[in-house]
Amino acid sequence: MPRQPDPKLEEKILEAASRLRARGGEEALTMRAVAKAARTTTPTVYERYHDRADLIRALRLRTRADLFAALHGTTTLAEGCQRYLDFAMRHPHAYEVLYDKFAEPPSLYEPWPSFNHLRHLLTQRLGGAPRQHTRLMLALWSLMHGTAMLMIRGRAVDPLRTQMRHACLDAAEVLVRENARSKGGIRSGPAWPRNLILGEAEESRVLRGGKAAAYEFRRRKKLA
Repeated sequence: MPRQPDPKLEEKILEAASRLRARGGEEALTMRAVAKAARTTTPTVYERYHDRADLIRALRLRTRADLFAALHGTTTLAEGCQRYLDFAMRHPHAYEVLYDKFAEPPSLYEPWPSFNHLRHLLTQRLGGAPRQHTRLMLALWSLMHGTAMLMIRGRAVDPLRTQMRHACLDAAEVLVRENARSKGGIRSGPAWPRNLILGEAEESRVLRGGKAAAYEFRRRKKLA
């Protein structure tokens, strides 16, 4: 009988890639090393992924989808934050890859469903439109990510891990309450530019020299 393809092969390849990337950085993420770690052949990996960048992108998109699935069904910001931190601790290797160079193409111009879901929950609580709360959501996201990375890299265990999780949740609640109380919260620096849009795929914009540069990425993508 002919050998049947492994239905979980792509998952094994991506899991192997996330482990190698977490342990040795991008330099350790060769197609041959991934094939060996996934117990398959190098040509098999190349059949599915063009190069290392393609492999990293696939890993990022899969992890992004998994994180969004973990947040699915949450109806409050506090619940969403808790699940976010729980996901990071359950999938530390994949989580670390998810935000590596997140502010550069192509990640910058991909959908950020978890960011948008949490921002939606924030909007439900504070009112207004989602983009009005991007700056606050960025602060909350930075707080959660910083906590997650400290727990992962610091190998925090209970009771410290529990205290770190709840300290993060408490700080997030303070930020949201202060924003609601003062109708905008404390803000240093300029107001959030209208054409600085994050997490909305092709609608996303990034400022370079005062101009939105999303069009540059699209133009290069069409020429590729």
